[in-house]
Parts: sequence; C-alpha cells; structure tokens
Amino acid sequence: MSGIGSSSTGLVGDEPIIGGVMRAIQVYEVGGPEVLREAEVDPPRPGPGEAVVEVAASGVNFLDVYHREGRYSVPLPFIPGSEGAGTVVEVGPGVAGVAVGDRVGWAEIPGTYAERAVVDSSRLVPLPDDIDFETAAAVLLQGMTAHYLVKDAYPVQEGDTVLVHAAAGGMGLLLTQLITHLGGRVIGTTSTTAKAELAKRAGAAEVILSSAVDDLAAEVRRLNGGQGLPVVFDGVGAHTFDASLASLRPRGHLVLFGAASGAVPPFDPIRLAHGGSLTLIRPSLGDFIADRSELLRRAADVFEWVRSKALEVTVTGRYALSEAARAHSDLEARRTTGKLLLIPDAAAAGRREGAQS
Repeated sequence: MSGIGSSSTGLVGDEPIIGGVMRAIQVYEVGGPEVLREAEVDPPRPGPGEAVVEVAASGVNFLDVYHREGRYSVPLPFIPGSEGAGTVVEVGPGVAGVAVGDRVGWAEIPGTYAERAVVDSSRLVPLPDDIDFETAAAVLLQGMTAHYLVKDAYPVQEGDTVLVHAAAGGMGLLLTQLITHLGGRVIGTTSTTAKAELAKRAGAAEVILSSAVDDLAAEVRRLNGGQGLPVVFDGVGAHTFDASLASLRPRGHLVLFGAASGAVPPFDPIRLAHGGSLTLIRPSLGDFIADRSELLRRAADVFEWVRSKALEVTVTGRYALSEAARAHSDLEARRTTGKLLLIPDAAAAGRREGAQS
C-alpha cells in the first residue's frame, strides 16, 4: 500500500493533483494522548489496486490507543486510525469495482486520522444510499467485530445468559443489542449508574456496577441463580480477566477481544482445567474478514441490523481532527459512552490544494 507522500499519478475527478498539502494526525513517538500531533503532510497517492478517499468521518477505537501506546507495534511516524467512511476521489491502476465519486466505508485499514486516506480498493465496502458516512464510520469496525463475536467466536443461542463487560461502551452497547436480538440474556458491567441506564436501554437484563461489588463473579452467579455462565465477552482485559474466568460454568468460554485496561499477564493454562475445562479465545477482526466475500457479507449483515433497528448506532462524541488527543483522553478515562468520531475539515483541505496548484 502506498504511503503518505508517494509519487504515483492519479486523478481527482478529471483533474490531476499538482502539489498541495492535507492535515493529518501523526505519531512521531509512542506514548500518551499528547503524542497525537496535527501536521500538514503531502496528500496520499494511489498505487496499483488502491483508491484515495476523502474522509468524511473516522472512528475512534481502543485499537488506535494500542497503536499510539506502542502496545501493537507500528513503524514511526504513522497516521493513526483504522476505520472511516468517505468519497473516492482518485483511483490507481488496475482498480475494478470502485470509481471516483463512490461512497465507501472501511475497517482495519491504517491512516484514517486525516483528510484523505489511501485504501486497498478490495477492502472498501460500498455504502447503501440509506447509510450515511457517520453511521458507517461508527459501525463498521465495531459492528463487524460484534458480528463475528456472537456468530463465530461463540455462537450465541436463544436462552444463553451472557456477561458483557463495559456494556455501555461503543462495543458493549452493540454486543448487548445483538445478544438480546438473538434471544440471549445480558448481564452487563458498567462503572456508573448513568452508564447502567444506557446498558439497560440497550437490552441488558441486569447491570452490575463494577465499583460497587467486592466479588464480581459471585454477583454474576447470584444473578444467574447461583450458576456460572456459558460465555463471557471481555474487552477490558487485565482488570476483569480473573472475574471473567470465575464467572464461567464448567466448559464455559471466555472470549477476550480487547485490553482496554491493559494486557492480561501471562498465566498457567492449568487454570482453565481447574475452572472446569474452560476455553479461552483471543480473536481479532482481521482474521474474520480475511477475504472480500466474508468482508462484504458481514458488512451487509451489519447494515441490515442497522436498517431493522436491531442495532442502534449511538454517536456520543464528535471531535475535530485537531482534537484527536482529547478524544483519546476521553475514551481512556471512561468519560464517554457509545461511539466517538473524528470529523476532518475536508473543505479546508480543498482550499489549500487549490491555492498551491
């Protein structure tokens, strides 16, 4: 994939790009939110099989935090962000099925905290007319993650009682809605009473304030008639891992899909045997959208769930590109619920390009 500042030629509509700059967030060193710096950089150019998209909205995810912290290594410097939506403005050689002017979304593609991004055209998802840019940027990565979690990592069955940690977060709200839609019963955890109300509105049957109980697993079992659960969906990681294992019934499943509180320390797998032949999976979305047919199938299901109101997308924070550090701080401090978006000022980018062409 071509990087920022590559020199291959392409078209924006019918006019060649001649110089110009765009705004982007760059990370020059790993660390806290303060390392997210706004910069003016060369606009991306498409290589073979690639398209340049004018970004209308970019999703903010814990994956971006992991990259920024260096937990997941990315060569420096880099533009963070891994999901977005916008309009194709330029295509490279050999692109089929994507044209200038198409409305598209994508997930698991780096470099979206910018006014423009270059994307492998085979990873672009065409947007239906009734799915707007903000909805697409808010739902594709987390919606497809929720899809594979409840359909593949652990196929939720009608009547299952399921524990969802951080049930009022962007991911937690989607999971709670989907599990309820599939006939499951959700016990959620949240950090505040206000977040508990959000989780209940999303369908959670019971919500535990994690700060108000000394033994989370014991409370889970109390709410389930003294029994353990068939599955726990845990995107929090270090702070919840022990309680998640202790909440399972024999032959239960822990689906560990994130590490918002930090990575789980190494542990002896014999704990799984002592817990009752438990299973642990640490899945990643990329392995569940590895080919285009699977990508489009999951995206189509997510859009249909949005259309039918089985999934209601809740965007609770919209930040300018220059406010990326504040968005990360709010996300990490648990000051937010629902989905956060960065909204680049594409009009300003167009004015700068015109002035320098």
